[in-house]
Amino acid sequence: MATPILTSTASSPAGPGALTAFVRSLRKSLRARLAVLYGALFLGSGAALLLLVVGGVGSSSREAPVTFSASRPALGQVAASQHGTDLHQLAVFSVLALGIMGVLSVLLGWAIAGRVLRPLRTITATAREISATNLNRRLDLGSPENELTELGSTLDELFGRLEASFESQRHFVANASHELRTPLAAERALLQVAVADPEATVASLREACGEALRLEAEQERLIDGLLTLATGERGLERWEGFDLDRVAAAVVDARAAEADAGRLRVRTALSPAPATGDPVLVASLVANLVDNALRHNYAGGEVDVSSDVASGGARLVVSNTGPPVRPEDVDRLFLPFERLAGGRTSRRQGHGLGLAVVRAIASAHGATMTAVPGRRGGLEVTIVFP
Repeated sequence: MATPILTSTASSPAGPGALTAFVRSLRKSLRARLAVLYGALFLGSGAALLLLVVGGVGSSSREAPVTFSASRPALGQVAASQHGTDLHQLAVFSVLALGIMGVLSVLLGWAIAGRVLRPLRTITATAREISATNLNRRLDLGSPENELTELGSTLDELFGRLEASFESQRHFVANASHELRTPLAAERALLQVAVADPEATVASLREACGEALRLEAEQERLIDGLLTLATGERGLERWEGFDLDRVAAAVVDARAAEADAGRLRVRTALSPAPATGDPVLVASLVANLVDNALRHNYAGGEVDVSSDVASGGARLVVSNTGPPVRPEDVDRLFLPFERLAGGRTSRRQGHGLGLAVVRAIASAHGATMTAVPGRRGGLEVTIVFP
């Protein structure tokens, strides 16, 4: 007889524990809260309507005159008692009907809440699947447009920015590891030769140190270019107004000495051109365009820089003389580390990042960029900021 008692004692806490866990899960469920809210609203409005009906019937019966017949004095009392009984039965039936409809309203609210919250469950399930290696997934809730689809669109934009950020980081690491290998190897070989030379003099060591410093400066310029490229690919973190003509004028003034050293003439036609974006990145864009125009030019050549307001927004145009570029090679120039044969670019002149940085920054600003071979050689690049 002891065994059944022990069994019932051990199993008895399991029932309340399971019930408590179920109640807690319902309290955490938004669907359950909405269903209870729908049922409570229905019960409240139904109870108010019931009170109005019963109260109105009762007041009308009290105000109605009761006539008693002399031959049948008890007939009026019987009618009044029957009316009270009917009113009581009406109240009881109404309360029972209200209770049944309250339960049905909770069940109906549960079904409606589940249908309404279905996009939210889709958002939750998809967001859990997205990781650093699967950022190309999107929610894509589609229509109809409501608050939940708006939330889905916002999250899709967030996932897009995260994907662009991760991609830019991967590109930066891959490009840096690839491009830094050569200058680091050259610097290490230079220092090894200088240290291993038994007849090294102060002058030779100074020369080796100077060459190492030059290689280090080249690595610094490469890293700066890679960081700017990664920043442009990642997108903008701030938007503010700026004057494109003033940015271009500051860039041209800062490179006046370089233009004079190369016997190049820089002509400017800068009209007011207000725009919105990141002024620091835009200054880097203009600087890379002007540097490209100065670097890939003839001695005694020309560089034209102009700004104005076009139909689509603020427009910047940079063109230069120089070696001719074939139309089929223009797109290649805007790829990272791409260098054309025939003297167009070289390791001594740059790393092939300038125009790639320009394209990344223009894309981050939503600007349209067109590049065509110049009539006098070189390139003509036009960028319109929206």
